[in-house]
Amino acid sequence: MATDPDPEPTLAQLVARVHQFAEVRDWLQFHDPKNLVMALSGEVGELTALFQWLTPEQSRGIMTNPTERSKVEDEVADVLIYLVRLADVLGVDLLGVSQAKVDRNEHRYPVSLARGKATKHDDL
Repeated sequence: MATDPDPEPTLAQLVARVHQFAEVRDWLQFHDPKNLVMALSGEVGELTALFQWLTPEQSRGIMTNPTERSKVEDEVADVLIYLVRLADVLGVDLLGVSQAKVDRNEHRYPVSLARGKATKHDDL
């Protein structure tokens, strides 16, 4: 009898895996909020560098080039991993705070005023 493939991993499973990865290497001692924010910022910078000087059209098509796709995927993964690690250290529920932020943004940017506009909520 064939077994079903494992379902996609959850955010909680990723948090646990990243925590364990750092723990077994004795890296928890280095994972204070300041260092994690700095590492996260560095990874965002590396992701930014991949898009620097591209036209909007080139940036939209970057994933069609296998080499560039691989680079983007690696940097996006690094950003997520450091964000997950930072949230774990700070005790932040990433999904909970993200849902709450989207809820607030729905009120700050009502469709009737914000649709099709890249305007800050204060200026709507």
